[in-house]
Parts: sequence; C-alpha cells; structure tokens
Amino acid sequence: MTPGQPSVGSGSIYIPALDSRAAARQEEKPRRSMQNVATRNRSRKDELTSRASRARHNGVSDRFRKLRVAEEVAVGDRLLLASLRIRIPPGLWTGAFTAAHPNLSAEILNRADVSKDVSVSDYWISGQPPGVWAREIGQYSDVLKVDSLAEVGEGSLYRVTYRNPPVIYLYRELGMPIQFPMRLQGGFIRWEIVARHSEFERVLKHVGKTDPDFQVVSIRRRPLRSHLPMLTEGQQQLLTQAMAAGYFAVPRGITLTALARRLDRSKSGISEAIAIIEKKLLESALRPTSLSP
Repeated sequence: MTPGQPSVGSGSIYIPALDSRAAARQEEKPRRSMQNVATRNRSRKDELTSRASRARHNGVSDRFRKLRVAEEVAVGDRLLLASLRIRIPPGLWTGAFTAAHPNLSAEILNRADVSKDVSVSDYWISGQPPGVWAREIGQYSDVLKVDSLAEVGEGSLYRVTYRNPPVIYLYRELGMPIQFPMRLQGGFIRWEIVARHSEFERVLKHVGKTDPDFQVVSIRRRPLRSHLPMLTEGQQQLLTQAMAAGYFAVPRGITLTALARRLDRSKSGISEAIAIIEKKLLESALRPTSLSP
C-alpha cells in the first residue's frame, strides 16, 4: 500500500481522478474571484468613462444649444432676402395667361389699392404691339378692367384692375412691402421677399399651401438697419399711388397737376411730399455699408 492512501478497511475507496478534480476546484476558486474583481473593475471603469463621455457630450450640446439660441436672436435682427419660384395658383389670370403663352415674358411693375378687395397693377408683356392681349386678358374671371397704355421696348404696357389674390391680404396683415418687378413666365412667378425671420416663415407657409413644390432660388441675410428707407405709412401710400399712376414712368405717364387732382390734394403739397420721398430713397441707396451675404 502506498503511504498516504487510505486502507480498504477504512470504509472509503480512493479514486485518483476525483482527488485531482477537487484540487482543480480549489485552484479555480481564487482564479474566479480574481476574474470577478477584474470584471467589476472593468465595469466600473466603463461606467466612469461613459459618464465622462456623457458629460462631454452634454457640454458640447449645451454649447451648440447656446450657439443656436444666439443665432436665432441674431436672425431676429436681420432681414432675409429670398427669391422663390412659384407656380401661380389656379383662378389667377396671370397663371392661366402665361401658361397659355409660355414663350411670352411678363413683369408686374407695381400695385395700388383700388378698394379693400381690388387692386390695379401695370404689366409689361413682351412680343406684341399695344392692345393685342387686352381682349384675352379681360376675359378672365378675376380681371375687372384692362387698359392698353403704350409700347415699351420689345413689348407693351397694360394696366389691369383685378380682384385681390390671397397673398395680398397676408402682406397687408404683416405690413410688408411687395417687391417689384415680379417676373412671370409659363405659369410661374419669380417672387422676391424681403422680410424679418418671423414674417418670412409666414410667407413660406402660405406659399407651401399654394405650391408644395415651390423652389427657393436664392436666400441671403442683411442687417435690419438701412436696407429700406424709413418711409411713413402715408409716404409709402403716396409712392405706391404715384407709381401706379405712372408718375415715375419713362416717359412720365401723368403730370404733377393731374396726379394732385386725382388724389384730391394740392399740387404744392404733392410736390413737397414726393421730394421728401425721393430724398429718403436716394439717401438709403447712397448710404455706405459693408454688408456681406
């Protein structure tokens, strides 16, 4: 019998394989304990790393958020100058007429109120002598009156009185000036917008309902100051009326005396008021600036 081995009479049987397994288990316990400690350490390290990463991310997010807020505040002090290409909605004579004659070019030169729901504008239409399109234009349901004015360049001027499209009421509500000239061709209009950010969003929302596929051709930003002359409401109205009457046309379409009579004002009063408007416009145009797109 080998020393250290139990005898048969002791009631136990020695099995070498079982003895080696027990020894292996005893050796495994400290190894597992060390692995568990290492795993816990790695988990703790990963958690700390994750927290640090989240902290950095939140810090970056906070900085970006502050930048966005600062940008939004800056936008509020700036004008957006945008050019849109819009399909003219059904029911407006300009859309139907230019779509029926896609090779023609047309421009809306001005607009003035005739009444709350009626406007008058001068249109330049290319390609034909005066009066050719008057009958056709007059047949559209939103057109109330058409006057053929004169031949200008390679086209003719028409004065059209019409029922207001919905966009007129929006601009009136926002107190925004409409930018002229507006170019029309093939059922589309090139619409220029000069507006603050909030007003610009309102206009885009309206345009999106009219033509979901409209295109933003260009967009720029300018400081709010000094882009437009500070005309009073009365001066803006007089300027619009004088333009609609043809006072600033070349050649002049109405004399100062006739304009004063039409507006039921004195000739000297109209002359002085127009001189002040022209002075403001010139000062605004000649004011030095270092604006960047």
